[in-house]
Amino acid sequence: MRFLGIDPGEKRIGLAVGDDLGIATPWPALTQARPEDRWAALAAVVKAQRITELVVGCPFNMDGSIGPAAKKAEAFAAELGARFGLPVHLADERLTSHAAEQSVSKKKLRQVRSSGVVDSRAAAILLGDYLAQRFPPPLAEMPEEP
Repeated sequence: MRFLGIDPGEKRIGLAVGDDLGIATPWPALTQARPEDRWAALAAVVKAQRITELVVGCPFNMDGSIGPAAKKAEAFAAELGARFGLPVHLADERLTSHAAEQSVSKKKLRQVRSSGVVDSRAAAILLGDYLAQRFPPPLAEMPEEP
């Protein structure tokens, strides 16, 4: 199984690739200005990486409710499903961008943010969390007491 984590945004789309081993790796973000070009680039990644399932970050409000940004993510997820015919899962992405920004020095944050690195790191965090829930590691067996 191959998963593509997607952190959708207005200017950039962060990407991460993962598998059922639970490993999520940031992938170069989509930064094309025209939506048609972004869809074409996304299709190329799906094909080249042999993606079988898509995981879309959904920015729920802090109280868990669905706001305007989450509704946009749901619409984007529906469009993905229609275009690619693959299973699409919504994953809670609250605070993933914040966590991704913390991994970059403040001096380089503006430069890194515009390149899409932060978006793809956020996609890797949300995909990693999704994979950990879906494929939890087996519990270590406790030795029996004598």
